[in-house]
Amino acid sequence: MNRLPLFLRMAANAGASLVLAFLVLPILAVVPASFNKASFIYLPPRAWSDIWYERFLADPEWRSSLFNSVEVATLATVIAVVIGTLAAIGLRRIDGRLRTLVTGLFLAPMIVPVIVTAVALYRSALDVGLSGTILGMSLGHALLALPFVVINVGIALRAVDGNWLKAAAGLGAGPWTIFRTVTLPNIVPGIVGGAIFSFITSFDEVIVAVFMAGYSSKTLPVKIWESIRLEFTPVIAVAATVMIALAIVLFALAQIASSKAGGHTR
Repeated sequence: MNRLPLFLRMAANAGASLVLAFLVLPILAVVPASFNKASFIYLPPRAWSDIWYERFLADPEWRSSLFNSVEVATLATVIAVVIGTLAAIGLRRIDGRLRTLVTGLFLAPMIVPVIVTAVALYRSALDVGLSGTILGMSLGHALLALPFVVINVGIALRAVDGNWLKAAAGLGAGPWTIFRTVTLPNIVPGIVGGAIFSFITSFDEVIVAVFMAGYSSKTLPVKIWESIRLEFTPVIAVAATVMIALAIVLFALAQIASSKAGGHTR
């Protein structure tokens, strides 16, 4: 009788692994595609070469778009983490319908179609002179990333017992001291997770970037989109491989940071 639940768990894990492989493996196909020696993508490559990586690094437009993506994603992450963390803490202090309403407002960017958000951001940016700028695009990406910070930090805040805060206040600690010594150490995993998702959301985003980008603020996804329309060479696969590699590294760093934070808070 005990073998049936074990078999069901194994079957469920195997099924989930197959679904994940079905979704992920086609994406990873761009990695061998980036090592094509020919000027056209073959899978598998008929001849292997790193020539397209050299051309990617040597092309000033590709380098500039990569640096712009990193700059925009970094700034968007900082903005989203600061506002999202404060919002999550504030949401914990209100109850009832008001909390539901405010939470819905912060999570709206996940519900509203991105194209609608992009058009609204573009029109607003024109009025304040931020269209085609790094700051304008960063603010737009921060809006899209904000829900991930609110959700991750909100989950982390559930581990913070309200009695801890009352005890710290009873011992004479001020609001900033309580946040720095009690709240912050316990929500670090949520902040790290929100920051990782924010950075990846911004780095991979193309719709808002197409509307907001100027010639000097073109991001890597926008450059890929433009290149696909003109020519389809392995250099595009190189750019996609760079994006995949960065996402893997960030998730690995998030796991390391979360495990260390968990060890410190025990």
